[in-house]
Amino acid sequence: MNLIRLYVKGITRSPLQKKAYVLILQESESDINLPIVIAESEAQSIAYELEKKNIPLRPSTHDLFKTFADTFQINILKVVINKLNDGVFHSNLYCDYQGTEYVFNSRTSDAVALALRFEAPIYTFPDILEKAGIYISLQQEARIQKNTSEEQSFKSQFQRHSLSELKQMLDECVENEDYEMAAQIRDEISKRSE
Repeated sequence: MNLIRLYVKGITRSPLQKKAYVLILQESESDINLPIVIAESEAQSIAYELEKKNIPLRPSTHDLFKTFADTFQINILKVVINKLNDGVFHSNLYCDYQGTEYVFNSRTSDAVALALRFEAPIYTFPDILEKAGIYISLQQEARIQKNTSEEQSFKSQFQRHSLSELKQMLDECVENEDYEMAAQIRDEISKRSE
């Protein structure tokens, strides 16, 4: 069966799930898009790699894996989104180590984050694209691109602040009744405290 090449189009917040995002992969030959719901940390990791300008102070797990793989001369050859069960996408990472190809099962969000870092192609099968693919209007596409950039900028503004500075910012937001920003800062504080 022929594989279909996909490219990362962008990331947007999920309208249905709090703290979830939608990764949009686009088929190279048409306007069919594959939307995949992913968690916040993977969305952030993918957004950092797409933007390549707001580098986090500490490496993500995906960055660490890339450094590890480079050190031991392991290369990711490709990612194949190979299964769709009950709305969950499954993927395989195809790796090369000393001339031998290895295949590893992976969450699709992790596989895409690594594919971007290794500049490896992303593929899927026609039946998966047929089942889950959608067309996105120009207006929706503009919103996805805008959300990807805004999300990256928003996250990076917190990265450069210490925990004590974030707590002070949180107090100021509550005092000024800016509860939406306060919730975002609270989430960043909670994430760092885990």
